[in-house]
Amino acid sequence: MLLSYHECLEKYGTDYRIKKNIQEGHLFITEKGLYSEDRYVPELEIIMKKYPNAILTLNSAFYYYGLTDTIPDHYYVATPKSNRKIEDTRVKQIYENSNAFEMGKTTIEYDGVDITIYNEERLLIELIRNKRKFSFDLYKEIISNYRKRIHKMDMTQIMEYAYELPKTNMVMETIRLEIL
Repeated sequence: MLLSYHECLEKYGTDYRIKKNIQEGHLFITEKGLYSEDRYVPELEIIMKKYPNAILTLNSAFYYYGLTDTIPDHYYVATPKSNRKIEDTRVKQIYENSNAFEMGKTTIEYDGVDITIYNEERLLIELIRNKRKFSFDLYKEIISNYRKRIHKMDMTQIMEYAYELPKTNMVMETIRLEIL
């Protein structure tokens, strides 16, 4: 379980007790300002705790949903345009229009870690909107996997997202030609 410094203060009472638990091996420093009662914590859990307002998207989300087997080099996270820049080399930040930021936000469990991520319907729209950011092979792999899942997905929701987000006509035409 990951704890922030303030959560540690609530649990242990004082800074002295926090340091004492660290010395005794009951508490571990995972990163600056983050503590854990377990010696090893998955990096994904650290990222989710460190950036609680971020939503996993694009390459990361496609991997966690099993739409690709390509492990992303970074954690791709969406944040509102008003957020400050994330200064973390492990993270690629994508600024999203504040009105559309929460659209399709959901939580799933991946390897025992609860992650905030866009749903598959929203990610289909993001894939098409950002088609040029992907290699041809990766794009085709993800599209191919969407073709296999499209009948289990909520088409009404996909249409709503397409009309709310930029590039509506291009997105709808691509879905018609490449997915359906």
